[in-house]
Amino acid sequence: MTMTRHRILILVGHPDPAPERFCRALAEAYAKGAAEAGHEVRSADIGPMDVPLLESQAAFQADDIPRLIRDLRADILWADHLVLVFPLWLGGVPAKLKAALEQVFRGGFGFEVGPRGWNSKLSGRTARMVLTMGMPGAIFRIVFGSHGLKAVTQGVFMLAGVKPARASIVGGVEAIGAGGRTRWLERMRKLGAAAS
Repeated sequence: MTMTRHRILILVGHPDPAPERFCRALAEAYAKGAAEAGHEVRSADIGPMDVPLLESQAAFQADDIPRLIRDLRADILWADHLVLVFPLWLGGVPAKLKAALEQVFRGGFGFEVGPRGWNSKLSGRTARMVLTMGMPGAIFRIVFGSHGLKAVTQGVFMLAGVKPARASIVGGVEAIGAGGRTRWLERMRKLGAAAS
């Protein structure tokens, strides 16, 4: 049986560029598993990026994007599977990641919304969200309805035609200890190998 080889873009959405952030370890484990399985892998990290804020509707509709965003768009168009790794901050994505997504998807890049609904431009791609948080994952799902995750999976990727957008929720990240972290890293390696 021949395995399908995928083109995978891994985007680390943790705004703190410190290498010891667990999001980076999860992303690296996924990348390692994918590369070992023969998939092509590219990575981007918003931590060290200087991402400007959009402050008006006119700016969101314009397409005069910074060079780093052009490069990120090119990687998204190259990929057939997207992996977004980020921490939950105040119930949603960190502001810097949100700013980066707004920059990427401005000017109708991934979708356009008109009088007849939306026109998806990234169909045929799949995604995996890897979300870390201090609270237990079950509380995030049941009490909060996975709101911070849905903002990306439905508010961005679904509109752009990226589906399915699966999720790995790493809850209680400060309390899981070394053993829990090791298990999560192995899980990410296996997901990377499967490009899932």
